[in-house]
Amino acid sequence: MRGWFFTKTIIRLAPLLGAASVLFACAQPTPSPQATPIPVPTSTPVSTNTPAPTNTPQAPIPSEALTPAVPAERIAAGQTFADQFLNRDYAAVVAQFDATMKSVFPIDKVKEARESLEPQLGAFQQTVGARAEKYEQYDIVYVTWEFEHGTIDLKIVFDQAGQVAGLFYVPSQAARPASYAPPAYVNSSAFREQEVTVGSGEWALPGTLTLPVGDGPFPAVVLVHGSGPNDRDETVGPNKPFRDLAWGSASRGIAVLRYEKRTKQHAAKLTDEVLAKLTVKEETIDDALAAVALLRQTKEIDPARIYVLGHSWGGYLLPRIGAADPQIAGLIVMAGPVRPQEDLMLEQYTYIFGLDGISDKEQAQLDELAAQVARVQDPGLSAATPAADLPLGIPASYWLDLRGYNPAEVAKGLTQPMLILQGGRDYQITAVDFEGWQSALASRSPEGTQLKLYPNLNHLFMAGEGKSTPAEYEIAGHVAEQVVGDIADWIVLR
Repeated sequence: MRGWFFTKTIIRLAPLLGAASVLFACAQPTPSPQATPIPVPTSTPVSTNTPAPTNTPQAPIPSEALTPAVPAERIAAGQTFADQFLNRDYAAVVAQFDATMKSVFPIDKVKEARESLEPQLGAFQQTVGARAEKYEQYDIVYVTWEFEHGTIDLKIVFDQAGQVAGLFYVPSQAARPASYAPPAYVNSSAFREQEVTVGSGEWALPGTLTLPVGDGPFPAVVLVHGSGPNDRDETVGPNKPFRDLAWGSASRGIAVLRYEKRTKQHAAKLTDEVLAKLTVKEETIDDALAAVALLRQTKEIDPARIYVLGHSWGGYLLPRIGAADPQIAGLIVMAGPVRPQEDLMLEQYTYIFGLDGISDKEQAQLDELAAQVARVQDPGLSAATPAADLPLGIPASYWLDLRGYNPAEVAKGLTQPMLILQGGRDYQITAVDFEGWQSALASRSPEGTQLKLYPNLNHLFMAGEGKSTPAEYEIAGHVAEQVVGDIADWIVLR
């Protein structure tokens, strides 16, 4: 879930709570902007070996929602500022500082910081790109620079007046990822891939259809992301769980369709006006249904055997997707929550902060979040309630759309068979949620509902030991072979 991201400050629970992206992300600690600007370090060398801050699975957070978009003009201003800094236009740089930055980071310090780059990183190669996220009243723009011996981000913090209130060098989160090594259970000669377009018009999405070798018709699965602006592989650090699922399933004779999430592909279009009216229908449900419709028109696919798999936030919304299209052959929930997202958000933050002891500052953040959660649950919540008063700055329209929604109860009234999967080491979606599915669906026949718990798997359905933490998501791994096999067996035997 990476939209209203989580991070240890609540700027992406998964980087505050998920971001400038638009909906939740999995919870994870990430430093938040300081009230007092911190200048670019000049005495401590920029290390190319410093590990980048851990990222919460962008698809995995239970409290997934959306994250207010940073205006395009602010991103452009950040790129211009970065160019001026890179090209040593120090007067122009300092002119954009707020009063505090001008005091603590005068022009001689700016020059010193700039001149420290090449001696440590080698010759400048290129600007790789820019991205942004929102934290409370701040717009944060990251401009990625590639040097001969490393890649870093210039982190620029803009205040509401558009002045630069903070400037940092940070390890790049946009550095080119290491090449993907498929898991042993993938047989690359058993399938092929083709690029497709999901939906039409201004919100059309690029996607990848993975097809088993042969003429078909094949059973097929649509993969629905977790919270936040996810790519089609649901990339989290070095991990690509949706690619694992696609290639592993196709190796077993099942076609898979995955696509870029709307909040990632069309982030630039998500203006404040659009976000103020956004609900999960536009964020997730419409595109999942469009993906199903595309498969029904694909000659290699059996239209009567199209399934939908939702991970995390996608699993939470899966009953609404199933209700909207009763012809879907079956629903597969991977780590799907059943509890209100605002409650999960508070629970996740508390867990993350508690890993190393909750500081006074973190407790204050939890207290503020608890007050925002109470506003979401207040019967008086209305579309007029300011987004700034609600968790992660997510608009009231989003929370109102989810009010009263209980995915397990909705699922109980569906006719499609369901497969519910849960990792025993998942700290984001826990046994409480798994038991909620069990209780609500107990009256359905075993043929209609199957539930499986994997004791040693985390939120990404990757194996590990001990207490799960956000840092675990930065360790390269793969979706467990047993999970891929269980999904394939369930589909094939239907």
